[in-house]
Amino acid sequence: MKTIQNQIFPFSAIVGQEKMKLAILLNVIDPSIGGILIKGEKGTAKSTAVRAIASLLPPIEVVSGCPFNCNPYNMVEMCDNCREKYEISKKLNIEFIPVPLVNVPLGITEDRLLGTINIEKVLKEGKKCFEPGLLAHANRGILYIDEVNLLEDHLVDELLDVSAMGVNFVEREGISFSHPSKFILIGTMNPEEGELRPQLLDRFGLCVEVETVKDVSIRKEIIKRRIDFEKNPSVFIKKWVEEDKKITRLILKARKILKKIKEEEWHFDLISKMCIIADVAGHRADTILLKTGKAYASLKGRDFLQPSDFKDVSYFVFSHRLKKDPLDEERSLLELKEHLDKVVKEYEEKHNSEKVIVDLQEKKNLFGKVLN
Repeated sequence: MKTIQNQIFPFSAIVGQEKMKLAILLNVIDPSIGGILIKGEKGTAKSTAVRAIASLLPPIEVVSGCPFNCNPYNMVEMCDNCREKYEISKKLNIEFIPVPLVNVPLGITEDRLLGTINIEKVLKEGKKCFEPGLLAHANRGILYIDEVNLLEDHLVDELLDVSAMGVNFVEREGISFSHPSKFILIGTMNPEEGELRPQLLDRFGLCVEVETVKDVSIRKEIIKRRIDFEKNPSVFIKKWVEEDKKITRLILKARKILKKIKEEEWHFDLISKMCIIADVAGHRADTILLKTGKAYASLKGRDFLQPSDFKDVSYFVFSHRLKKDPLDEERSLLELKEHLDKVVKEYEEKHNSEKVIVDLQEKKNLFGKVLN
């Protein structure tokens, strides 16, 4: 497992990659969105942003000594061992640990990633002996894969399956073992080094493309901040600590608000129409668009959704699922944006008019109560 260093470039100090930062925040607010794939050239702060977001999150409570970072307050999220202890004593020893940030290196073996069952010990001692892999350490944390497009396809398949189910299931010689493994999956890649298969692309909840900054003033600021950080990391981090704390508070507040947001019929209607217009295959995008829209609204401090929320996050949901025309990709994307803008505008007009009627009705009821 990769250890997070004490001196990490602050998340709030990253310049010029606002889309990437937003996509990461949305996943941190609601991990069920399904992770994020960050596509872009080297040197565009992809790895920096991943390390920085992990350092922003508050410590988590885990069952003391458990290799799977089990949640001590939820039996569903416990391994068999912790569940048995809890059922017997109704109490578990607890400790606080930093949110795990686990790096998956290229060339990793399946046993090292998933863990393995020690058959020799099983035969000698007559009981299951599981040797945890990286997916055990990553539970309730962040699993980071740099250059995910260079990882073997079958390993990416395994990772995405575990990410979707929240459980890692290992079987060897007819003996099986499972443990909780819920994590935020973040993959980065340089498209010039090869693309992921469409089937794997679709399994990532969100996708964002980062580019080298072309604006002179922003590039100057990037240079200055990087040099200042390298000269004296402690002083630089201290300078941005309050801004980072604001982001931490924003995340925690958004997580609370998210629980209050209720789905309405028009949400499903608009999402369905947007996905049909985008011509995405399957139905995964529909659910992810709803979850991402809710996370976005909660980040804005609202416990209700607006039509524009879905439009604002649609780029992250659709960008890697579109059936692009290689001969005229720019025109295709422009036409899609126009169609999406049109349908969202219709819902905004309808939603606003309905809201006015509701507001008037509430005022009428209020006045009625006062008069009576």
